[in-house]
Amino acid sequence: MTTSIRNAVPEDAETILRFITELAIYEKAGHEVEATVERLQASLFGPDAITHAVICEVDGVPAGFAIWFYSFSTWQALKGLYLEDLYVTPEYRGSGAGKLLLKHLARIAIAEGCGRFEWSVLDWNEPAIRVYEAVGAEPMSEWKRYRLAGAALKALAND
Repeated sequence: MTTSIRNAVPEDAETILRFITELAIYEKAGHEVEATVERLQASLFGPDAITHAVICEVDGVPAGFAIWFYSFSTWQALKGLYLEDLYVTPEYRGSGAGKLLLKHLARIAIAEGCGRFEWSVLDWNEPAIRVYEAVGAEPMSEWKRYRLAGAALKALAND
């Protein structure tokens, strides 16, 4: 079994959308997916793209993906790498594909001079938490993440 990671290309948008949908269903939020192939092609590969994506392949078959972007730490005065999504299809879980994706992104973070590599995980996702802790990641339990979206975002903007 040969596992490799490559940069995603616009033709991967359909596969990425499938992975996003599978991930959303796993996280019990399949009804929230609004992404389309066209929107992914524009946001990941268009001239104003601020995100990056890689595809993990096992024997040439797409097995997972990761999407990330750069953040910024004012305390460090350095950019950081923020992992938006990492997903491995059920048939390839336990193969090391997830850890390989994390290692790949850690190498990018180091090469790009990032001070941090961060992400979020649902508190009930024990399999993912075990992988993250096994690679040395630590939960940031003193921080709470907040979000404005939809009507709440519009209400604040128009207030």
